[in-house]
Amino acid sequence: MQGLNTLRRTLIKSALILTTGLASGLSALSIPLSHADDYPEKEELKFGFIKLTDMAPLAIAYEKGFFEDEGLYVTLEAQANWKVLLDRVIDGQLDGAHMLAGQPLGATIGFGTKADIITAFSMDLNGNAITVSNDVWQQMKPFIPKDAEGKPVHPIKADYLKPVIEKYKAQGKPFNMGMVFPVSTHNYELRYWLAAGGINPGYYAPAKGDTSGQLNADALLSVTPPPQMPATMEAGTIYGYCVGEPWNQQAVFKGIGVPVITDYEIWKNNPEKVFGVSKTWAEKYPNTHKRVVKALIRAAAWLDENNNANREEAVKILAKPQYVGADYKVIANSMTGTFEYEKGDKRSVPDFNVFFRYNATYPYYSDAIWYLTQMRRWGQIAEAKPDDWYKDIAKKVYRPDIYAEAAKALIAEGKANTKDFPDFSNESGFRAPQSEFIDNITYDGQQPNAYLQKLAIGLKGEQKL
Repeated sequence: MQGLNTLRRTLIKSALILTTGLASGLSALSIPLSHADDYPEKEELKFGFIKLTDMAPLAIAYEKGFFEDEGLYVTLEAQANWKVLLDRVIDGQLDGAHMLAGQPLGATIGFGTKADIITAFSMDLNGNAITVSNDVWQQMKPFIPKDAEGKPVHPIKADYLKPVIEKYKAQGKPFNMGMVFPVSTHNYELRYWLAAGGINPGYYAPAKGDTSGQLNADALLSVTPPPQMPATMEAGTIYGYCVGEPWNQQAVFKGIGVPVITDYEIWKNNPEKVFGVSKTWAEKYPNTHKRVVKALIRAAAWLDENNNANREEAVKILAKPQYVGADYKVIANSMTGTFEYEKGDKRSVPDFNVFFRYNATYPYYSDAIWYLTQMRRWGQIAEAKPDDWYKDIAKKVYRPDIYAEAAKALIAEGKANTKDFPDFSNESGFRAPQSEFIDNITYDGQQPNAYLQKLAIGLKGEQKL
C-alpha cells in the first residue's frame, strides 16, 4: 500500500510540474489556464484528530485520494486529548486539526490558551449523546413516561434525572458527570439539557480564579477524554457523560450504561466539530488552505451522497486502528442511521450523523455566536458584551469567504453542484431563527443578548460572578 501511495504521489507531482510548465508557456501567449496560479504553497501536511466518528471527513479525504487530487500529501495523526491537539496547532507541529467548535472561539477570546485560530469548514451536524450508568437509569425509569408498548417516550428530559440528583444531594453525595473539554459542544449540550430540566450545571468564574465550572452546581461536570468515558463511568468516578460516537454505543455494547438522549433531540441539526488552523498558517498558505477545504467538502459530500449509501464503507474505514479503532458494529450502530438507547431499543435516527446535507459544512456566523452565548451563560465570558461584540468575534474566527472560494472552484471543475451550497451572492452567514430545541426556546443569532434573557438558568444582562 505504501508503495502504491508513493507511486501515485510521484505521478501527481509530475502532472503538476507538467501543468506548471504549460502554464508558463501559455502565459506568454496570453492564454489563460485555470488554476495555474493557485498551486499549494505547502504540499506536505500533518493534521490531528481525536478518535471520534466525526473525524470522518479527514479519513475519507485521505482514503479516497481527495487530498492528493489537490496536490496535498497529508499525514493524519490521532492526538491524546483536545488540549494537546490545540497546542500542537498553535505551535505549528500540526498544520490543522479536527476541533471542537468552541476551541477556535475560546482561543480567540482568551479563555484558556490565547491564540488566533480560524475555521473555514464545519465538519458535521449532530453526532453526540448523553449516557448514564445502569444504576442511574434504573432510578430515572419510574419518572419517564412510557408508550403503549411500555418503551420510554423520547426525548427523555433532564426533568426525570432531577429527582435522582436530589436524592444524591440529600445523602451528601456529589453527582458527577463527564464532558470532553470546557469549550466543547458536549459541555454546552450537557449543560443545556440539565438546565432545561431545572438542574444547575454550575458556573465558571475566571475573574476569581475558579475555572472548575462547578460554582453553585447541582451536577458536577468535569473533563474526561472521549475514549476513556465508558471505563471512567464503569469505575464509578462519573455517573453519566456527554460524548461523541462511538463512546455512547460502546456503553450499550459493554452493558454498562444507557444513552438517554442524542444532541439531535437537544438541538435539531446542531453544528458539531470544525476544521481549525492558525490564522498565521492560513495567511501564509492561502492556496493550500483553500485546497484542503476543497478536499474536505468532497469527502463530506461522499459521506452523505445517495442517502448515506457510502456509510458502510465509511464505517469499515473508521474502524481501522489508525482512525477510530472501535468495533465495526459499535460504529455502525449510529453511522448507518440508527441509534440504540437501552439495550435492544434501537430506533431510526437517519440524521444522527450529518456531514454535508443541510449546508452542514458551511461555517455560519450564527453557529459561532451560539457557542459564545453559552460561554457567556456559564461565566466563561465573565461580563456583559453588546450584540456587535458577538458578531465581531464570529467574523474573526469563522471564514465563509474561504469556504465559498473552495466551493466555487469545485463547481467550476465539475466536482460539485451549485444547488448543494448556499446562495453565496446573497448569503449573510446567519441561519434563520431556530426553534427546535428541547426547551422550545427560539435562538436568533442576530440577537444574542435577547436570547440569553430567555434562558431561566444562566448569566444574562449585566450579571457577573
